[in-house]
Amino acid sequence: MRYIEPFTDFIHAIEQPEQRERTEKVLTWVRETFPQLEAAMKWNQPMFMNHGTFIIAFSIAKPHLAIAPERKAMFHFEEEIQAAGYSASKQLIRIKWTQSVDYALLKRIIEYNIEDKKDVTTFWRK
Repeated sequence: MRYIEPFTDFIHAIEQPEQRERTEKVLTWVRETFPQLEAAMKWNQPMFMNHGTFIIAFSIAKPHLAIAPERKAMFHFEEEIQAAGYSASKQLIRIKWTQSVDYALLKRIIEYNIEDKKDVTTFWRK
């Protein structure tokens, strides 16, 4: 896989090859599935925005890949997140490195945020 800007340094810094490969695959998938989204590094996290408003962010930890779609989306998809077997907090979804990524769910979450925030003019929801 090729590294995608502006995430090159973030991806290179991931020490575990499997975690680096998975993270790169997910970020590349988002970029290819939603080419209209703007990619940026903010708060040391890869994130995607639409017309300057936050859509989704990613981070890594030793036990998991974390996905942060904002609280409203977390609430909206709460049952699906649980059904996928992921642990979650009010702000993020934790996908263990041993679990598969539910790309269909990820796609629905991103589409939801794009649609729900189409008229939002601030970075975060208010």
